[in-house]
Amino acid sequence: MFKKYGVIGIILIIIVEINFIYKVEPFASWYFPLVWFGYILVLDSIVYKLKKDSLLMNRPYQFFGLLIASSLFWWIFEFVNLRLGNWNYNGATGILALGNVLKKTIAFSTVLPAFFETVELIRCFYLFEKKKLHKKHKITRRFIHTMLFLGFISFLLPVFYPKYFYPLIWMAFFFILDPINYLHKQPSIIGHLKDRNLEVPFSLLLAGIIMGFFWEFWNYWAVTKWYYNIPFLGFFKIFEMPILGYLGYFPFAFELYAMYFFLRSLFLHKEHLMID
Repeated sequence: MFKKYGVIGIILIIIVEINFIYKVEPFASWYFPLVWFGYILVLDSIVYKLKKDSLLMNRPYQFFGLLIASSLFWWIFEFVNLRLGNWNYNGATGILALGNVLKKTIAFSTVLPAFFETVELIRCFYLFEKKKLHKKHKITRRFIHTMLFLGFISFLLPVFYPKYFYPLIWMAFFFILDPINYLHKQPSIIGHLKDRNLEVPFSLLLAGIIMGFFWEFWNYWAVTKWYYNIPFLGFFKIFEMPILGYLGYFPFAFELYAMYFFLRSLFLHKEHLMID
């Protein structure tokens, strides 16, 4: 059965879509959390209908943990962007103005739940269930150290030379945190590749580009929106995002996965409560 909150999600999305035309406040300014909570409710309902298990129905505490982690993660990127200057918001007051902080925190809280709901839905269709690496790969200490080194370099170069190295920020946290997750026996991309399992990595990548499309699509029509300032690569835009910018959603998907399971590991032992 399609859960009733899924119908509420559909209604929220329809209201936002119609209001892109009429721009009625306060709905126009709050479109982002409205449409994305609608998206989350719809996908969770579909996932539950397909496999009788979902975040909201079976793991509500984990869902609320995702909301908190999501806000925290995106605020990290917002402060990094003070140095990069790659995006800005129209009509925004100071980044730490109380009203602005509240609105952004609520909006940012939707990123991780929407992302993992998308991954869960993709996995319901078993698109990549049989995808395997041809052989196992040994994970050496040198490999781990190399990833950590690349992670710190990928973080520092954009901070010191943002004009030239800004794309690296979208893989820095993955390179740093995924090896740590692997060493602490948490879910990790390294672990999946070691086990020859490509289902989770491929599902994450597909979810990343799906999310990227909807982020940019809904942002394009909005009253309150973000714009990009991309050195050298800011040509041929699809919505507000330059076409090459969409490539960043692939490593960003791995980054979200690594950041979430790292944060979760600080509070929980290894428990396969979600995507492992």
